[in-house]
Amino acid sequence: MLFGHGDDHYNTQHIIKINFSSNVWYGANHDRLKKHLFDNFTQLRRYPEPDAGSLKKIIADQSGIQENNVVITNGSITAFYLLAQVWTAAKSAIAYPSFAEYEDACKRFGHEISYFPIKEKFNKLICQEKQLYWICNPNNPDGTLHTRSELLELITTYPKTIFIIDQSYLSFTTEKLLKPADIHNHPNLILVHSISKTQNVPGLRIGYIIGASEFITQINQYIIPWSLNTFAIEAARYILLNPHQFILPVDRWKKETTEFLSALASIDNLEVFPTATTFFLVRLKKGNAHELKNYLLANHGILIRDASNFRGLDASYIRLSTQTPKENSELVDAIRQWEQTIAQ
Repeated sequence: MLFGHGDDHYNTQHIIKINFSSNVWYGANHDRLKKHLFDNFTQLRRYPEPDAGSLKKIIADQSGIQENNVVITNGSITAFYLLAQVWTAAKSAIAYPSFAEYEDACKRFGHEISYFPIKEKFNKLICQEKQLYWICNPNNPDGTLHTRSELLELITTYPKTIFIIDQSYLSFTTEKLLKPADIHNHPNLILVHSISKTQNVPGLRIGYIIGASEFITQINQYIIPWSLNTFAIEAARYILLNPHQFILPVDRWKKETTEFLSALASIDNLEVFPTATTFFLVRLKKGNAHELKNYLLANHGILIRDASNFRGLDASYIRLSTQTPKENSELVDAIRQWEQTIAQ
C-alpha cells in the first residue's frame, strides 16, 4: 500500500500544526542526534555497510542473541515483504483490524489468507492449518494487547506454525511482552521491531527481524545490498548506543491518553474505544472520517488518521495518537465546532 497510511502530510497544501495521525512519541528530543549526524557528515563520502552489520552486532549484544539471528531492514514494512517473499504461496492467518501491509505483502507473494478478529481468542483451527500467523502487538490501529503468557502458550502449542509478531509499539505499554531471547526456546517465533516510534524518527526507515538462524539464512537470500543509507545506519547506531536519551515516559503518556479519551467521550457524536496503549480508535456517529479530516486540515491545521481503509472498519472510523494536553484540548474543541457544521 503506497498510500493510505497515517502522516500523509504530502497530500495536503495546508500547513499542519498538530499531527494526531502518526503513532510516534511526540516529545522526543533530537538535539544531540542532530549534532552527531552533523559531526559525521563526511561519512557520506563512503559507501555504507552492505548489510548494516554494525547494527546487527549492537542489537545482538543488547538482546542476548547472535548476529546470525538478526536482519536489518529499510523500515519494518520491508521486513513484512521479505517474510512474505521467503514463504511465497504460504497459508497465512492475519488479524483484523490491523496493519494493512501484512495483507498487502501476502497478496503480492500469492499467499492463501484467512482473517480473524483481533478482539477474539486465537482460533485454534486456523493455527493448525496455517503456515504463518501474523500478529501486531500492541495492535495498530486499536491498541489491543495480547499478554506475553498468551502468546507464548500459543507459540508453544503450535510448533509447526510460524508466528510473526510485530512489536513496533513495544515501548508504548508497561506490559512485559516477548523478548528477543525467546527465539532460543521457540524456533517458530519471528519478531519484527522498529527504530522510530519511541524516537520520533519514522523518516529514518530502520527496522529489524529477529529469528532462528535458519530463518535468517533464508531471508538473507532476498536482501538487497546497501539497502540502508549511511546516515540511517549512523543515526540508528547512535540511538541504540544512547538509549538514555530516548526514554519514553509511557506512564505519563498513558495518563494523558486516559484524560484525552475522557474528553473525547464527552462529545455525543463520538464513540471512543478503550486502548492498552497511547493510540486508539474513535467512531463517528454522524458524518464520516474523510469529511472530518478535511475540515480539521482546512480550518485548524490538524491532521488525523482516516481509518476507513483498515480491514473490518468503515468510513466512520478515525485513529488518534495522543499529543500534548494542550493539543489534545485543541482537537476536542475543533471536533465540537465540526459537530455544529454537520448539524446545520
